Amino acid sequence: MSIHTPLADRMRPKNLSSYVGQRHLVGERKVLAQLIENDAICSMILWGPPGTGKTTLARIIANETQANFVQLSAINAGVKDVRLAVEKAESFARLGTKTILFIDEVHRFNKAQQDAFLPSVEDGTITLIGATTENPSFEINNALLSRTRTFVLETLKQQEIIQIIDQALTDTENGFGGILKESKVVFKNKAKEYLAHMVSGDARSALNALELSIQLIKQSDKAKGEITKEVIDQALQKSNLLYDRAGEEHYNIISALHKSMRGGDANASVYWLNRMLEGGEDPLYIARRIVRFASEDIGLANSFALPQATAAYDACRFIGMPECGVNLTQAVVYMAKSKKSIAVYEAYNQSLNDVKEKGNLPVPLHLRNAPTKLMKEVGYGKGYKYTPKASQDENKAQEFLPEELKDKKYIH
Repeated sequence: MSIHTPLADRMRPKNLSSYVGQRHLVGERKVLAQLIENDAICSMILWGPPGTGKTTLARIIANETQANFVQLSAINAGVKDVRLAVEKAESFARLGTKTILFIDEVHRFNKAQQDAFLPSVEDGTITLIGATTENPSFEINNALLSRTRTFVLETLKQQEIIQIIDQALTDTENGFGGILKESKVVFKNKAKEYLAHMVSGDARSALNALELSIQLIKQSDKAKGEITKEVIDQALQKSNLLYDRAGEEHYNIISALHKSMRGGDANASVYWLNRMLEGGEDPLYIARRIVRFASEDIGLANSFALPQATAAYDACRFIGMPECGVNLTQAVVYMAKSKKSIAVYEAYNQSLNDVKEKGNLPVPLHLRNAPTKLMKEVGYGKGYKYTPKASQDENKAQEFLPEELKDKKYIH
């Protein structure tokens, strides 16, 4: 393999014995390990965060089952590429060799592209392995999901990332194998743990940062260099927060924020708020969710919550990020600490349900406006009691709902 090949690609394991992580799938007697061992691989979707080993696992499956391996990326492949891969698979099938078609970022394929390999999956011409960082329930066609099995890959633990880093440092063929000693480069455990922490379970990011850190040290004028926290920060150039404004993590974190405010936990609310802001979320989106929360979860329990929320929205519009972060923090803390009531939210939903189910119920005659003589003659407005002048008994006797909903209570 070329020395110009990225470290993350050079260090890709060739078999399960050197594969790190996902023990719930490939550990002893676990489902995927047994499928590989028995050469009974089915079409599957590998769903997990970036850098958790989806592509590596697909290649290991191909290696250990002696299958022809074809890799496509949904970013730059189309229906034509899929059809060519299927034609090659048919040729291999005639020779008695199975074909594994690996589609990276499979969620980026549209419906027509996903449908293109359905027949070949169904008749066994290809064994499809799709890799995705997005929830398959939202991004993969139901027809394809029903013909595949979904395996969920978990974010790698910090100790697993350290294990992968150590493999790269000791591997003499594809890694750095002794280069630290020869180059007098020092990489202490504290710094290693820091790198493992900062990549948030992404092995690819860890290896890329390690490679760049060593390059930075070697290019310096120092006779002896140390990979420190500062060097790692330079290599990473970002905090590696996992947050996709259009993906599942977006919905996971806004849900966590909403439920933390609902549960009265101001500390958690501030944390999830900053996860979104640091991940690049539009502050106006968060402000709109807070406005909704003020009525949905607080409502009548605190009439100042809605003005507080709309003021935060206005503040975000006026000053933008990063300054408006403190305005949003004030708002989410206020919402978290406020008393809660869902009476308004329930009244809205119950009345909406009646509107949809019961259709266009007529307005009672006494509530109708009567601007013309004819309208008065047919009874519009007849019997209406003007509330400010009506007696208490008259007001109680007056019905404001349609006859079919008489005495219906939405607010309890």
